[in-house]
Amino acid sequence: MNPALSPDVRPFFARPRSVFLVATLCCLLWGSSYPSIKSGYELLAIAQHDVPSKLIFAGYRFLIAGLCLVLLAIALRKPALRLTGRQLGQLTMLGLAQTGLQYVFFYIGLAYTTGVRASILNATTTFFSVLLAHFIYRNDRLSPRKAAGCLLGFAGVVAVNLGSGGFDIAFTWQGEGFIVIAAFVLSAASIYGKHVSGGMDAMVMTGWQLAIGGAALLAGGYATGGTIGNMTFAPALLLAYLALLSAVAFTLWSLLLKHNPVGTVSVFAFLIPVFGAALSALFLDESILEWKNLVALLLVCAGIWLVTRPPR
Repeated sequence: MNPALSPDVRPFFARPRSVFLVATLCCLLWGSSYPSIKSGYELLAIAQHDVPSKLIFAGYRFLIAGLCLVLLAIALRKPALRLTGRQLGQLTMLGLAQTGLQYVFFYIGLAYTTGVRASILNATTTFFSVLLAHFIYRNDRLSPRKAAGCLLGFAGVVAVNLGSGGFDIAFTWQGEGFIVIAAFVLSAASIYGKHVSGGMDAMVMTGWQLAIGGAALLAGGYATGGTIGNMTFAPALLLAYLALLSAVAFTLWSLLLKHNPVGTVSVFAFLIPVFGAALSALFLDESILEWKNLVALLLVCAGIWLVTRPPR
């Protein structure tokens, strides 16, 4: 029998075609969050300086996403309700950092910059992860290839922040600065999440950390005077999409990582800034054809590819 015609007996998420399609779908979903969040601000009339209301908007998104995953885990008979005190502590710390603190910076930063620039800058998560792993894991040192990738990524960040006057840097802490801080927080929290996932089901861990982080964002938003009025059909539908996006993308990505080497899956991350920039240009009427945006996209994507490409 011709081996090329023999049935593929590997699990669905371990098949090369499945990896390509599912990973691309996850990156498309994550990329679509940039224009979706900014559209949500407009539909709900959340002012640029109204930080508490932004936290409430983010809180509902992640609380709904997390609870949906927890309920799905229970339906699939996963140990979603049988958690030890130590596991609850780990989930609380992970939720407060990865979902809570990260998205405080992300949602505020996104209000002060464009979706195109935010999608490119947020890709620095990959480079922060590489740098942190160098100091934490002995078997994940910074190689010349990874160092070159980080330098390319940094060059991309510089390129996207060039002002219209050439080398005048157009950078604000509340905008671009907060997006980069959010990327760093996500990198650090993801490394901690990798440690936690060693003794816990990935879906259970993701569901609870999203729900805990979402609840913290909601509490912080309401405690500081935030409010979301005018929740008509359109913004409610958008909020539901953002929640579904988080639940689906995080779950599918976790399943890919379970059945494949990390490098095989991570290399697709370069698609997130591409989708984010393209969708922001399409739905928010933002410019993506400026030379600095195109150069930054190429540099960031090349850097991510170098960093995540498995060694020969």
